[in-house]
Amino acid sequence: MNYDMPVYRPPSEASSLILQVTLGCSHNGCTFCGMYKGKQFHIKSWQEIKTEIETCGRQPYGINRVFLADGDALAVDTGTLLKTLNLLYKTFPNLERVGIYAGPKDIHAKSKDELVELGKAGLKIFYLGIESGSDKILKAVNKGVNSEQMIKAGKKIMDSGLQLSATIILGLGGKELWQEHARETAAVVSAVNPTYLGALTLMVVPDTPLYKKVQRGDFEVPNSSEILKEIKLLLANVNLSNCTFRSNHASNYLPLRGILNQDRDKLVKLIENALEQPDKVPLRPEYFRGL
Repeated sequence: MNYDMPVYRPPSEASSLILQVTLGCSHNGCTFCGMYKGKQFHIKSWQEIKTEIETCGRQPYGINRVFLADGDALAVDTGTLLKTLNLLYKTFPNLERVGIYAGPKDIHAKSKDELVELGKAGLKIFYLGIESGSDKILKAVNKGVNSEQMIKAGKKIMDSGLQLSATIILGLGGKELWQEHARETAAVVSAVNPTYLGALTLMVVPDTPLYKKVQRGDFEVPNSSEILKEIKLLLANVNLSNCTFRSNHASNYLPLRGILNQDRDKLVKLIENALEQPDKVPLRPEYFRGL
């Protein structure tokens, strides 16, 4: 496989074969993100995709998961995605699922029938970056959509009978908007009720617009205690049903895992213990945090 570096994938796709059906990100404007700044967005041709699958197919039996990259692989037309899925399952006999990054605009561009068809063809999990539920914050970070559009995108995936893994970014509202960020993100997440919810913690990437705001003193990054208070407030306000929640990404200070809302009290108690007794519930040191 010839990768156009860098390549990114969700933590849960760590053992997956990564197949780049697009390069870069069509939006590529989020102020906090430096992932694809060096790439010009490009959708690969079916022949390019087919050749890469056939190359990997020379050793087919170790592959049970495939992840379609880069940033918004759902931008690929439905016909090409269906051919890609059919060839993947034909090539890899042990393949159990295929996952994909899905931006809200790309979800809106697909009809529900198209999404259902993709699901039937084996595209089983969609990864959506909600980031924040606050319209003020979404606008500030140039996400390109508002909270209502984000809710509609997430619900469209869920209503199509597909698995949705949504991510949020703790600290994205800074010290000024942390309460708004927590409460309104909880409201959006509750409206969507995703299959999985993952929390990351903001890490300011050099040479991004957000980094420049921090350097100017226009944005204050919350410290570890403030992040814990934020996630505690968020958890107190979510209303979810059988949603698997994780904050085990390397950017987080405190790894958490549970089912919401069933495990909310347990998770809140753990956060309180970390705030009140930091010697007994150690946090991840800054030098161990990463993207």
